[in-house]
Amino acid sequence: MKDQEPRAGQEAPRTIDWTDDGAAREFFSVRLDSGVPPYAQLRRRVVEARHTGELESGTRLPPVRKLAASLHLANNTVAKAYKELEAAGVVETKGRAGSFVRAGSSVEDKALRLTHKFLAELKNIGLNQNEAEALVRRVIDEETPLSSEQ
Repeated sequence: MKDQEPRAGQEAPRTIDWTDDGAAREFFSVRLDSGVPPYAQLRRRVVEARHTGELESGTRLPPVRKLAASLHLANNTVAKAYKELEAAGVVETKGRAGSFVRAGSSVEDKALRLTHKFLAELKNIGLNQNEAEALVRRVIDEETPLSSEQ
């Protein structure tokens, strides 16, 4: 990765040696006792690291099998996280070349800020993470899907 000064509110980009199992475990720090599925923890960590600038656009993520072995997870768990990250536009998979972090957009940054504020408010009124997720899922299921036609 290139050395550059982080923007305000961002961390310096990290150079991570994905061949080092300890580095992968430290970066992802998956907790099996957290109540959050491991694939969701992986997905969340990549999104967070991209948003903060810790992972730059173009950073190659470790191969599925390598990361699964490093974290003592099933290959399908890591593959599910990568698939969801790709569907969300966070990473781009280029076949055998691997999965790479995509650049964020200003719209996405604004949406993330609004979402963080919204979730903080839900926490302030006493909802836990599972209740907040269920509420958001209910609203998404009730509403007309977002589309470019609106």
